[in-house]
Amino acid sequence: MHIAVDIGASSGRLITGELKEGKLVIQEIHRFANGYQKQGEFNCWDIDHLEEQILRGLQIAKQQGITACTLGIDTWAVDYALLGKDGERLRNVIAYRDSRTDGVMEQVWETMPKSDIYRKTGIQFQPFNSLYQFISEKEEVIRQTETVLLVPDYLNYRLTGKKVMEATNASTMQLLNPVSRTFDEELLNLAGVHASQFAELVEPGTVIGSITEKLQDAYDLPDCRVIAVGSHDTASAIAGVPASGENWAYLSSGTWSLLGTERRQPILNDSSLELNFTNEWGVDQTYRYLKNIIGMWIIQEIRSLYPVDYNYAEMVEEAMKADVKRPPAVHLNDVRFLKPDNMIEELQDYCRETDQYVPKTIGELSYTVFHNLAVIYSEALIELERLTGEELQTLHIVGGGAQNQILNQLTADYSGLQVIAGPTEATALGNLIVQMIAAGELASLDAGRQLIRSSFPLRTFVPAGAEKGRTVYDSKS
Repeated sequence: MHIAVDIGASSGRLITGELKEGKLVIQEIHRFANGYQKQGEFNCWDIDHLEEQILRGLQIAKQQGITACTLGIDTWAVDYALLGKDGERLRNVIAYRDSRTDGVMEQVWETMPKSDIYRKTGIQFQPFNSLYQFISEKEEVIRQTETVLLVPDYLNYRLTGKKVMEATNASTMQLLNPVSRTFDEELLNLAGVHASQFAELVEPGTVIGSITEKLQDAYDLPDCRVIAVGSHDTASAIAGVPASGENWAYLSSGTWSLLGTERRQPILNDSSLELNFTNEWGVDQTYRYLKNIIGMWIIQEIRSLYPVDYNYAEMVEEAMKADVKRPPAVHLNDVRFLKPDNMIEELQDYCRETDQYVPKTIGELSYTVFHNLAVIYSEALIELERLTGEELQTLHIVGGGAQNQILNQLTADYSGLQVIAGPTEATALGNLIVQMIAAGELASLDAGRQLIRSSFPLRTFVPAGAEKGRTVYDSKS
C-alpha cells in the first residue's frame, strides 16, 4: 500500500493507492483545511496543524487495516522552516503571499542583473521566490539557523528525524544551477545564507527512512517508509500527466496555472528570460519548462466574495449560460490581481478603466475569467513552441481545472490544440507512482503514466474551426 500526502494552499489530503487487477486504485482517507493567517508581524502557515493532520490520517489508515505502507509528501514551493542547533523550528513558517518581499526582487536587480540570475538558475522571476525571502530575513535569525528545510522536507523530518532537501522543490528557490545542479555561491552570498545550512539534496524516489518509534508509540501508526517524491506539487502533477510520445504540453490547473513541457535540458537564453519561462527540476532528472500563470485563485476569490453561495460546478454552469457577446479583455497576470482587497471590484474597476463591458453576475464574472485564462494559455503555448522549436499537438490539462468544461473547450478553440482533460488527481497520482517505482512495482516514469492512462477516465476537447490550422483568439478584437 502507498499513501500520498498532497497539501495545497487551501487544503490537504491523504490518498491511498494500490494495484488491483492491473489498475491503480486510489481512495481519499483524510482531508483537512489549510491556510495562512496573521501571526504577529507576518502571514504564516500553521505547520504544526499540517503535521498533526498527517499523523491523524495515518491513524485512520491503521484503523482501516493498513499495517504497512510507503508515504510521500508534496506541497507548494519556496516556503521554508528554519531550524536551530537543537533541531527545533526557530519561528513560524512565513507564507509566500506575505508582503515582506514586496519590492525586494527589484532591489536585487540593482546589485545583480536579472539576466545574470536567470543564466545562473533558469528560474522564473516571482517576488516571493526563496531568494527574496532569505534577503528579507533578519540577520540574527539567519545566524541562529543550523538547517533550512522547505515545507515538505520539514514535514518529512518531523516524521523520520532525517534532514534532506528534495531536488524538484529545491530548484524553485532560485539558488541552484540547473546544469551543475549545485548551489550558486554568488546568489548564496546575496541571500546571506551558506550552502552548509541546507540539507543534503536528494532525487525523487530516495528512501528517507521510517517513521520514528516515538511517533509510532504515541499514535499507533502503520509500519511506514517515507520516500522523497516530487515534493513540489507541480513536479508530482507533471509526473502524473497521462502523456505518451512527443509533441505534448501540460497545464496543471489549480490555484495557479502551470503551463509547459517536459525536457531533458534547460533553456537559459534571453528569449526564455524575456518571456519569463522557468526551468524547474522534475521527476526522473527532467526539467519542467513552464510558465507560472494566475489560475483558479481568481475564481476562488470571486466565490468567497460573491453575496450568493455558488460552488465551483455551479459557477461553470452559470458561465456557460452567460450572454457575454464581447467578453472584456483582462490582463489577469497583472500584479493588481495577485492579492487585491476585493477581487470582484478589482476586475470591475479594470474593465471600467479600459472602457469595456463590466461583468456583474456570477456567470459574467466567471466567464470573463475563463475566457481570459484561455487567451493567456493560447498565447503561452505559442511562446512555448517558439522557445523550444517544437510544434505541439496535444495539451494535457490535469488538476481540479480539468473538470472545467467551458475553460477546456475555450482553451482548445483559442489554441487550436487537442485538449485531453484529466485526471483531476494528477498530483496524488504522480506522488504515488514515484513511490511505486521506488518500491519496485513500476519500472519507469513512462510505465507509471501508462498505468494512469489505463486506470482513469480522460476527456478530449477538439478545437472548433481549427481543422486547417491553429486558431488563436485575439483578445483585443
